[in-house]
Amino acid sequence: QVHLVESGGGLVEPGGSLRLSCAASGGTFINEAVAWFRQAPGKGRKFVAVLRWRDRSPFYSDSVKGRFTISGDSAKNIVYLQMNSLKPEDTALYSCGVSQDYLRVVPDAYRGWGRGTQVTVSS
Repeated sequence: QVHLVESGGGLVEPGGSLRLSCAASGGTFINEAVAWFRQAPGKGRKFVAVLRWRDRSPFYSDSVKGRFTISGDSAKNIVYLQMNSLKPEDTALYSCGVSQDYLRVVPDAYRGWGRGTQVTVSS
């Protein structure tokens, strides 16, 4: 059973960039879709982006389209989320999950959640 570990978060100024990593242990991403979600304080998990591993097809939420890029590294079994032009409203705990279904935007469709990595965008 795959378990995921997120890393790469931190404090960044508005307009800055960060790259998050989602690493798999105990399994691989083969036949899976890997998604990033984020959760701001007092709010539920919201879909950010998903990558279908077999052909690297990405899909993004409207709020991050054009600013974030999701990608995968087969050799390292890692999914990245490159975040550019960050805004204060991007501040949240970012976590990743896997699903056998692609284009699912609800957290209940995913499993293997890690503890997340905090992203704070502030001047």
